Amino acid sequence: MKSKGPLLLVVALLAIVGVALALRMAGDPAGGRAVTLYTAHSQQDVDALLPLFEQETGIKGHVVKMGSGEIVQRVRAELGNPQCDVIWSVAGDQLQANQELLEPYTPKVWEEIDPAFKVGTHWLPYTGILVVFCANTAQADERPAPQRWTELGDPYFKGKISSARADKSGSAYMQLATVLTIHGEQGWDVYKGALANFALSGSSSAVPRFVNDGEAAVGITLEDNALRYVKGGGPVQIIYPQDGTSLAPDGIALVKGAPHLAEAKAFVEWALSKKTQDLLVERMGRRPVRKDGATPPGLPPLSEIELVPYDFEGAASHKAANVERWTQLVAELGL
Repeated sequence: MKSKGPLLLVVALLAIVGVALALRMAGDPAGGRAVTLYTAHSQQDVDALLPLFEQETGIKGHVVKMGSGEIVQRVRAELGNPQCDVIWSVAGDQLQANQELLEPYTPKVWEEIDPAFKVGTHWLPYTGILVVFCANTAQADERPAPQRWTELGDPYFKGKISSARADKSGSAYMQLATVLTIHGEQGWDVYKGALANFALSGSSSAVPRFVNDGEAAVGITLEDNALRYVKGGGPVQIIYPQDGTSLAPDGIALVKGAPHLAEAKAFVEWALSKKTQDLLVERMGRRPVRKDGATPPGLPPLSEIELVPYDFEGAASHKAANVERWTQLVAELGL
């Protein structure tokens, strides 16, 4: 009598494939509509926003949270068989440098977007992000916190400055690009002096937590990340560099070949709606990209901040070379 083992194995494999195909067609295991989102948003932001999207649209959101660089690498690796529908809240220059992975889309609300943020192709501005310093106020009596990029290189702050990695974090790369914009080629010397004092983290959102907990005296992060700890009553102060900082859009984009295209477009429309943008301003301290947006509560208007024009195209086109040079500096400094 012949063994039924091989036959049973084939039947089992066909069953698994059938279930996988059914889930992909249905979108959600419960049989409803679904969208897969790769995001660099903090978990706290995801937890606040995703239930609202699901409630308002009836679409289930599946979130994979990673750093900006990891998101791009994963989407590229999946290019032949896309698993992601939407890249959500990733630095705009990161998306611009990898636009071949993205599907162009013009949302219905496009005319409501501030022209100042319409700087890219194949992706859309989601919020305005601003690079700031944050300082632990309980440690301020020991030494005043740095007020300029050039002051970050003070040997006193060796190991006391928290920053994310520019090869992993889009906002950390934005810090580097900002210094180069302000100081030109000499910016590499300025940044190297600061880098020598850095304790590197894998995530920009973790930086203000280290400052809040007293593990770092100073941090370099995004404005909304720091504001969360200020609002929470922690010993955290936001500092806008006196020699300038950058305001640039982070982005949202459809992935080329997105398996759930209709649901992906619905998510983009929801993210750029006035209701969602107002929520991002009111509760999360993000700067809005809509023309009818307001200044986040507790933050100064942009007119009171020393802003420098962000070299968006330069940051995108030179990203690979800049990150390679950054990596060499990290090795040279033994970080």
